[in-house]
Amino acid sequence: MIHEKTNISPDAKIGKDVSIDAFSSIYEDVVIGDGTRIGPNVTIYPGTRIGENCQIFPGAVIGAVPQDLKFAGEYTTTEIGKNTVIREGVTIHRGTSDREKTVIGENCLLMCYVHIAHDCLIGDNVIIANYSGLAGHCVIGDWVVIEGMCGLQQFVNIGDHAFVGGMSGVRKDIPPFIRVAREPLVYAGINAIGLRRRGMSNEKVKLIEDIYRNLFILNDSISNGIKTIEEEIEDCVEKEMVLEFIAKSKRGIVRGPL
Repeated sequence: MIHEKTNISPDAKIGKDVSIDAFSSIYEDVVIGDGTRIGPNVTIYPGTRIGENCQIFPGAVIGAVPQDLKFAGEYTTTEIGKNTVIREGVTIHRGTSDREKTVIGENCLLMCYVHIAHDCLIGDNVIIANYSGLAGHCVIGDWVVIEGMCGLQQFVNIGDHAFVGGMSGVRKDIPPFIRVAREPLVYAGINAIGLRRRGMSNEKVKLIEDIYRNLFILNDSISNGIKTIEEEIEDCVEKEMVLEFIAKSKRGIVRGPL
């Protein structure tokens, strides 16, 4: 059902069985997938693409121009994957010429008042809790959980299955499979509970623990830890993911436990 007190551009493409409540505005060049539900007082700006069966709660603003002084009005998009839930007051800005898009993956949950800035790329099955904010150009892997009131600096990368404790300031990259917390942010163990919930075997969890024990605890530097991992840990997908993430990090990774 589309309420009579909505403002929908004739150039927007609305799918089947879409519900849009009163006082929401849908601008031109917007695509909304089948079965999506949009609450009251939602604003969806041009260049936004929303997948099937999403839920968007009151007060959300999606696809607004970025807060980047270099932005010159170039054509960019905001892309939301299917089955994603966007709660009250969430703001998501479209991309700039850097990546030309901001992307939220499938099956994500963005809780109340989360902010996603321009050119962020967020994977599938990600949860970001209340009042957390991502500055521009952040990349978040699949199955990441970011607890409430966290702040991510621009260009931060977080690997798959990582867990960020609440009220954290994230200034360095966070490799996959780990938990981080405290101030300054440090390694706080692997995300064993999350990994087991997603079906990872105890043997795999133990292997990941061994990787990070060598990286952060048993060696006196990250470079020596990497060398030990390369030489002593059996080859596997998880080992490759960790080493590749560290090799590609431009900001450097979080520190080991203090």
